[in-house]
Amino acid sequence: MKKISRLAVLTSGGDAPGMNAAIRAVVRTATYHNIEVFGVYRGYTGLIEDEFLKIESASFVSNIIQRGGTILKTSRCLDFHQPAFRKKAYANLEKRGIEAMAIIGGNGSFKGAQIFSSEYDIACVGIPGTIDKDIVGTDYTIGFDTAINTAIDAIDKIRDTAEALDRIFVVEVMGRDAGYIALYSGLSTGAQEVFIPERDTKVQDLIDLLTRKDKRKKAFSVVIVAEGNKNGDATTIGKIIKEKLPNYDVRVAILGHIQRGGTPTALDRIIASRLGHEGVNALLAGQRSVMIGIKNDNMVTLPFSSVEKEPMADVEKWAKMLQILSS
Repeated sequence: MKKISRLAVLTSGGDAPGMNAAIRAVVRTATYHNIEVFGVYRGYTGLIEDEFLKIESASFVSNIIQRGGTILKTSRCLDFHQPAFRKKAYANLEKRGIEAMAIIGGNGSFKGAQIFSSEYDIACVGIPGTIDKDIVGTDYTIGFDTAINTAIDAIDKIRDTAEALDRIFVVEVMGRDAGYIALYSGLSTGAQEVFIPERDTKVQDLIDLLTRKDKRKKAFSVVIVAEGNKNGDATTIGKIIKEKLPNYDVRVAILGHIQRGGTPTALDRIIASRLGHEGVNALLAGQRSVMIGIKNDNMVTLPFSSVEKEPMADVEKWAKMLQILSS
């Protein structure tokens, strides 16, 4: 088994609270095992454009565990899809004698790492970091817990003003392909309805429900919409409600990128630390082209080839529970 002496760490794709905690865990675990560590700025873009920093000591990652974002910055790099640019990235690793990489990111980042590792003699390990929680093989992804708590805090405040003024608020949260943020925040805030990409929720059903509620003199409601919902975004759904129920005061709130930022929760710091630490251990054990995950509180490894975006399980059960609890 080839001993690893030099390791690069990077963050790729969308940022997620807790990425800094994962960087810290990778750097300190590698340093403990006398592995030299290089940070790569701006993900695969920095790998191609030679934006490397040699991390001289573990103190480089002091006082970052509580910070949102990523000190290494990140990007979405389309150039990495092309063989010529991957060859350039490899040359930048080779000239420094770097034998392994830890990639903190999502499904797309891991697909890039799988191709790269198959083309060149670079051992790659993936650490799942995405607020969408949509990666198969792990119960947790870095950033999800912080994102839903950020959304919940905002929605609780919106609910206060909705009740005070008898308004309907349609709140849009992130989730282009996955409805976990919408579903979890909707259940946690007592939302009247949740629109998610995985389920074809009819707007007319919501209209009927709001009409029944009006008869019970409950005139305020909060509706959560994932940005990737198939029936339209929050603005579209808000407009339909207003057209169907002209006597209602309907407002739209789009939470946007506040869900990506902020201080990571304790859970995200712990998850990131465990995943980062185990990622280095996997490389030391000779594993390559694998993602580190957590299943039933146990650390697991999965080959990149099996890592896909995970559709939400038991969608109808979740929807039924929401309907019962919101009635």
